[in-house]
Amino acid sequence: MIWAVARSRLWNLRHDRAAFVLSFVVPIVFFTIFGAIFGGDSGRSETRTIRVVVVDEDGSDNAKQFVEALAAEKGLTVLRSSAPQAGGTPNPYTAATAEAAVRAGDVPVALLIPLGFGDRPVRFGPDGEKPKLTLIADPSDPIAPEVLSGLVQKVMMTAMPEAMVASGMDAMERWGGGLTPDQRAKMQENLKRLKERRPSASAGPSRGGAGLVDIERRDVLGDKKARNPMIAFYAAGLGVMFLLFSAAGAGGAIIEEVETGTLDRILATRVSMNRLLGGKLVYLSGLAAAQLLVMFVWGALVFGLPMRGHWTGFAIMTVCTALAASTFGLLLAAISRSRMQLVAISNLAVLVMSAVGGSMFPRFLMPPVMQRFGLVTLNAWAIDGFQKVFWREEPLTHLWPQVVVLTGIAVLFFTLARRIARKWEAI
Repeated sequence: MIWAVARSRLWNLRHDRAAFVLSFVVPIVFFTIFGAIFGGDSGRSETRTIRVVVVDEDGSDNAKQFVEALAAEKGLTVLRSSAPQAGGTPNPYTAATAEAAVRAGDVPVALLIPLGFGDRPVRFGPDGEKPKLTLIADPSDPIAPEVLSGLVQKVMMTAMPEAMVASGMDAMERWGGGLTPDQRAKMQENLKRLKERRPSASAGPSRGGAGLVDIERRDVLGDKKARNPMIAFYAAGLGVMFLLFSAAGAGGAIIEEVETGTLDRILATRVSMNRLLGGKLVYLSGLAAAQLLVMFVWGALVFGLPMRGHWTGFAIMTVCTALAASTFGLLLAAISRSRMQLVAISNLAVLVMSAVGGSMFPRFLMPPVMQRFGLVTLNAWAIDGFQKVFWREEPLTHLWPQVVVLTGIAVLFFTLARRIARKWEAI
């Protein structure tokens, strides 16, 4: 009897597509996605590189050597000029344009090399004075500033040995009584040899305690915003994910109407399929907008998310996101043959879109390939739009890419759902 019960349940599982997908397909898909993000061996995985704007205000040979060594680091992508406009030429970054690039989210960090850095880039002696660099950071990416700070200290120690020797000679002259002419000549000769055998800046990691340079970090975003600087991301990411679940579930009402014969009776009246789908879209969009409103108001009351001054941007992104999510639910309902099939397809689709699109894990922390792949999901565009509104406080005109894409998704999904819904008119 025990084996008979077990065989019966196994038979049911084979014919229950939703349970089968949740038991075997979804875990494999998620394992693959997160394995691509976090796992992989050194020969196959793609390490995330940090995009950093470097502004050399000094222009000395030592400063240029330092910038070149930073550019040789595999973990950094050093940008010194902004992307040229159509038919134009690249413009070198300045302190102001570098800060603007960080504010706009073009790069997570920028490094300013001040005037006078090249005179003595490495300093020894009782005065304890060190060269100072300014690091401009976007705190929504907590990893980039730490990585850049560590690589700056590494480059100072591995890529500028002659500067260290020259600084040591100066310190010995000042505090040790000086060198004899023969000693100085010998040191100069060895210094020339050291320049010829300069080691690669990318050779091996290094952590140097306090380091040879002082780095002054300045966060350009996040002042007087929320107690948690990522609260807008969490509200948008989780809000969109549950919007998709709700839309898929509510869209399934069409399947119930088909199975019970209610849809035939509705279509027999003056209600056409266009009006029926339009009415359901209005309902689903209103429900989705209400869900987002509750999510963000709760974030404002409990976590200090600043809603004041952002209501217009919030309304624009809410309408576009609600329409895209609602048409997604209608499309899933249209392509599903049964309620159980809808559950299986929607769970798989929503979870995959949320994982790749950034609802579960920030896209900017993913490898570059995964970041680009995430742009095929409406989650990514919605989250980016809400981040522009609440975190970067960009003008409303900067929302046009997100508005265009989300509106286009809504139109495409609704068109496909309407075409597929012809099968119900023929019944």
